[in-house]
Amino acid sequence: MRKLMLFAAIAALLASCADDNPPMVVETGALITPKLYATVENTNNTQSPLTGILTISPCQPNSAIYYGNYVGGKLTPLYGYYNVKDGDFYQDAYNREISLPAGTYNMVYWGTPKYETPIYSAPTVVEPVYVTGSDMSKQTYSMRKVSADTTYYPVFDLVHAVKQTNIGSENLSAELNRVVAGIKVIVKDKNNGILSSSIDSMYVHITGIATSLNFYTAQPGTATGSVAFPLVRSTDGTQMSNATVMLFPSIGKPVFKMFIRLKNGTVKTFQQTLESPMTANTKLTLTLTLGDIFSEESSGSFTIDNWEEESQTIDVPVLD
Repeated sequence: MRKLMLFAAIAALLASCADDNPPMVVETGALITPKLYATVENTNNTQSPLTGILTISPCQPNSAIYYGNYVGGKLTPLYGYYNVKDGDFYQDAYNREISLPAGTYNMVYWGTPKYETPIYSAPTVVEPVYVTGSDMSKQTYSMRKVSADTTYYPVFDLVHAVKQTNIGSENLSAELNRVVAGIKVIVKDKNNGILSSSIDSMYVHITGIATSLNFYTAQPGTATGSVAFPLVRSTDGTQMSNATVMLFPSIGKPVFKMFIRLKNGTVKTFQQTLESPMTANTKLTLTLTLGDIFSEESSGSFTIDNWEEESQTIDVPVLD
């Protein structure tokens, strides 16, 4: 009797394992390639059709355990990759569509919208590792460190969603939420004139930025770092600025640091803690006005008269 009970338990365990582990090879006729539609959140909390790149990672129902995707009838860790235009599938040679047996899956969506206004030209991230059967809640999108120092590069504009979908009766669709913040810095002359010829270059650090986002939840991790990016002089020489830079949200209030390198090799610095954290789906424009910067032959300093963050004005003393 005990042997029969033992055999029954083993049989039940094997059946359970078989349910948890999908077949590695499936006839292509048994696979379904669903249609998709995706929208992205705007800053005013409305939704617009997505245009850009969308990746889709099928997980097991109600979990972050990565199921995988069938390519050529074989189960692989290759996630779905789509070019999307106005919310719909857009035929492209680089597309890799989702192909799965009928059933319920937890779909994890990550996308990069096409931006209508100029953004930083060289964003980068460290992508998660995809292994079938692995727990994707332990994976992250991470900032990439600059090799020359301890700062990090700006990231892509990223949107995210998780939605359970029944393949065979439902199409792929999701309302995607932006999970990064944007910042633009504009430096002008106090008198709206041409910036001093003593300035060789400017660059910015934003400290207190989360270095990673959880792949499954898109929540920021606890570790922080500083994101660095340069400012570029306008053709008329009246300002220096950056195309919008994307950052992961900050942990608490970030610190803005500006470095001005003069042609004589001197570096002048200014820093200020922002009044509010940088949160997902917010864009901050900082406008700074510079006072006098002494010539490169001088050992003097420069003055920042005021810095406007939205409606706030900050008076800054003369810097040494």
